[in-house]
Amino acid sequence: MLTVAIPKGSLLKDSIASFAAIGLDFSAFLEKGNRQLQIEDPTGQARAMLVRNGDVPVYVESGQAHVGIVGYDVLREKKPQVAQILDLGFGGCRLSVAVQESSPYRKSIDLPAHSRVASKFVQCARDHFRDLDLPVDIVPLYGSVELGPITGMSEAIVDLVATGRTLKENGLIEIEELFYSTARAIAHPLSYRLNTYGLSDSLNALRDHLRSQRKTT
Repeated sequence: MLTVAIPKGSLLKDSIASFAAIGLDFSAFLEKGNRQLQIEDPTGQARAMLVRNGDVPVYVESGQAHVGIVGYDVLREKKPQVAQILDLGFGGCRLSVAVQESSPYRKSIDLPAHSRVASKFVQCARDHFRDLDLPVDIVPLYGSVELGPITGMSEAIVDLVATGRTLKENGLIEIEELFYSTARAIAHPLSYRLNTYGLSDSLNALRDHLRSQRKTT
C-alpha cells in the first residue's frame, strides 16, 4: 500500500487538498477530536501518517513513507537523500536575516565579524554567512528566536517570515532574504523510479492537476 507522510501545522489543509485532487482522501485528519496519527484512504489505495514538518523527509528517506509533503526550508536545512518532485506552490514564506529596527545593520555583510546570529536553521545560516566569507557565531534557538536580539543574546536572527507581523511587533526588520520556501512533494528515490504502488503515476497526476490549475489562474 502506498504510504504518505503529511505534515502537521500550516501545511496540513493544503497537503490534504493536494492528495484529494488525485483521488486520495485523508480528510479524517481534519476532523475535530480525531487523534489518529495514521489513517487509510477509504478506497484502500493508500495510508497516510501525520508527522511534524521537519520529520517528513526522515520518513521518506528511510522508506517508511513513499511520498511526502514538506517545506523547502526543511530540505535546505537537512539536505535529505530524497527525490524532490514538485513545487506545490502553497505555504509560501521566506528565510531571512533580521535585526532590531534600531540596529545600524541593513545587509548581512554589515554585521561585524563574529557577531552572534540566532536561528533554528543552523545549517542554512552557516551556509549563508560562509558564502559571504563573514565569520559569525551561530546560536541554536528553537523557540521564540525573535528574543535573541531583544535580550542581547544575538545581533541578528535567521528565521522564516510569512507576513512580517511578528518581526514588526517585536521591533525587528528584515535586512536580507536567503531564499523563498514553498511546500514540495518529495519521494523515496527507488520507490519513485520503480513506480512502487503507482507512486510515479500518482505524482504525474498531481503534476497535471497543478498545470491545469495554473492555466486557469
